[in-house]
Amino acid sequence: MGVRYVKGDATSPQAKGVKVIAHVCNDVGGWGKGFVLAVSRRWTEPEAEYRAWYRGRAENDFGLGAVQFVQVERYVWVANMVAQRGIRPSRSGPPIRYYALDRALEAVGGKALELSASVHMPRIGCGLAGGRWELVEPLIERRLAKVSVTVYE
Repeated sequence: MGVRYVKGDATSPQAKGVKVIAHVCNDVGGWGKGFVLAVSRRWTEPEAEYRAWYRGRAENDFGLGAVQFVQVERYVWVANMVAQRGIRPSRSGPPIRYYALDRALEAVGGKALELSASVHMPRIGCGLAGGRWELVEPLIERRLAKVSVTVYE
């Protein structure tokens, strides 16, 4: 299907039908900078669910590569994708973990097909996570090949 690029706000997806808004979260329970602020301005549930998921991590699947799907409106879901190790660059590089993003995008692709949904996102992993779009885009193209994807700039 390919990736479509538009100017706009990923929290206001420009599409009909069911929509999944995908974004990257860190693995240390932090929510308070970057795209998540726009998400929290629109809906309270994604942050509350993420924080609860993090708190209960000893008994759940929270961790790099995991995805939490939060329904925020009748036709809108938010995918909290854990693909960022910590919140600061380290000796090993930026916080983004491409293998975790790849795994998370695979789950998002499956959920989008199950819901017959389109997927919407900012340039995931390339803000605070420090990723490079030329490495992220091929993961999106591979894992979301069967769904309509819109990237908002």
